[in-house]
Amino acid sequence: MMTRESMVGLAAFGIFMLSTVPAIAQVRANTHEVHIYAGEMFGDDLTGSGVSGQTPKLDDKVTYGLRYGYNFTDSLGLELSLGHSPNSVKGLAGGDVDLDLTTFDVDAVWHFNPSARLVPYVLAGVGYATAKLDRPIVGTVNGQNVSIGDDSGFTLNAGVGAKYFVTDQFLIRLEARYRYLNGIVDSFDQSMNTFETTLGVGWRF
Repeated sequence: MMTRESMVGLAAFGIFMLSTVPAIAQVRANTHEVHIYAGEMFGDDLTGSGVSGQTPKLDDKVTYGLRYGYNFTDSLGLELSLGHSPNSVKGLAGGDVDLDLTTFDVDAVWHFNPSARLVPYVLAGVGYATAKLDRPIVGTVNGQNVSIGDDSGFTLNAGVGAKYFVTDQFLIRLEARYRYLNGIVDSFDQSMNTFETTLGVGWRF
């Protein structure tokens, strides 16, 4: 019969053996990742000139999307992201105007300490953004009547985040990303500096 002392000894031996097993990389070379995420986008002034005495601003709204990543090595990966923000333009004399913003990004991702369960990372890349206004922004600029429509253009982004592997395949991801937009309206536009904070889940295979 196994005594209490022998059971404690076996348990201690098992813990010791587990502690001596080499850590298995959580981010591994030649693996794929699929993520879904949601969060908030923090906006910026939409135009370089005031419209009817007020400056239109991209409102702070929800953002969500999908990401696909491929890890070339344990540390270096490439990620494609498709995001959408059902946004609005505020600061208008006639009231807010709905603006849907869709982004597509290609980013290089560098993982730190990829063998750990909690893996910090940085990323940077380029992309394309397209906007769709519910209706044109109308008003006056320098005493002239104007009608401003939506537009598309390139975007740059950089971010920091962390992946926490709950299991070898399932992970939780937290990220903060800066996004530069070169302009999403067709006149009186200006470059925009926006930020996104997101929380998501992912699967590695």
